[in-house]
Amino acid sequence: MLRYFKGSFIFTAVCLALAGWLGWSRAGTIGGALEVLWIVAVLAVLEISLSFDNAVVNASVLESQEPIWRQRFLTWGMVIAVFGMRIVFPLAIVALAAGIGPIEALQLSLRQPQEYERIVSSAHLSIAGFGGTFLAMVGIKFFFDSDKHVHWIGTIEKRLARFGEIDAFGLALLLIILLAFARLLKGEEALQFVEAGILGVAAFVAVEAIGHWLESSNIGGGRSGLGGFIYLNVLDASFSFDGVIGAFALSNNMLVIALGLSIGAMFVRSLTIMLVEKGSLAEYRYLEHGAFWAILALAGIMLASSSFQISETVTGLIGGVLIAASLLWSIRRNRRIETEHRSNAAKKAAQTRAAKKSGG
Repeated sequence: MLRYFKGSFIFTAVCLALAGWLGWSRAGTIGGALEVLWIVAVLAVLEISLSFDNAVVNASVLESQEPIWRQRFLTWGMVIAVFGMRIVFPLAIVALAAGIGPIEALQLSLRQPQEYERIVSSAHLSIAGFGGTFLAMVGIKFFFDSDKHVHWIGTIEKRLARFGEIDAFGLALLLIILLAFARLLKGEEALQFVEAGILGVAAFVAVEAIGHWLESSNIGGGRSGLGGFIYLNVLDASFSFDGVIGAFALSNNMLVIALGLSIGAMFVRSLTIMLVEKGSLAEYRYLEHGAFWAILALAGIMLASSSFQISETVTGLIGGVLIAASLLWSIRRNRRIETEHRSNAAKKAAQTRAAKKSGG
């Protein structure tokens, strides 16, 4: 198992060394270096706890990917995750919100971290609307599927699957929920939130359309190649929204945040590869279901965060409980099947012995 995380441990060592150097260069003391090291470590743990469901969902997509694209997700995708979402994305928010260029945004993050944090945090409504609806569409696609026959929480999931026979039922339900949360806001804020939510839905449809086009034209390996790679990175970006914003509760230094979240992102990717290569989703039948329930929970929390303050700890705890429960149910199912097989084998053996005796 450790071989899957070898690269992550090396990456972590490099990031922690950079964090220690950064703390020392800022404070000039061992205490200053240790403080930055502690913040980076906490951010890494936070990212991993918030993104375990991301790893499971990524694994469900990667199972159909060719080996070369799995490796590219771990390498190229890591570059996109670190520099794209943890560095470029916050800088882009600041640049757009403040009407300044990317270089000025970078200088602002390094010289005036408090102002940088304020501008990024001011974009929370748009991030919540976009990320919430995009992730909700991911969950809707999984549960509102009339061809889905494997169910974990049967009472609910069977009904959702039947609703999948009605075109766009899940989308209509999501738009109603989006409007309900928007009504808790006022004026310009409500409009901003709804616009971001609609863009989230449009982004999901666009990614799905690109995937279908690549699949039909067989460009870049279709769904098992470039199409799946694009989908995975957009999905990963949506998962990282809450982590990037929540990181400002611990630090407003762009470099410290990038180091901490990048360590977490690397471990999530290593976990994804492990789940795929060990066939964990097939072995633990309901694990995927738990991850998609966690996605819907995260989507709801992101939408609700437009009006309510919700701790990242609560977010991570809900996702962790859902995944742990699905894993426990999967283990129980495996044990029950194993017990039945042993019982059937014992009965057959007893019947065979009885037949031999009677024949003798």
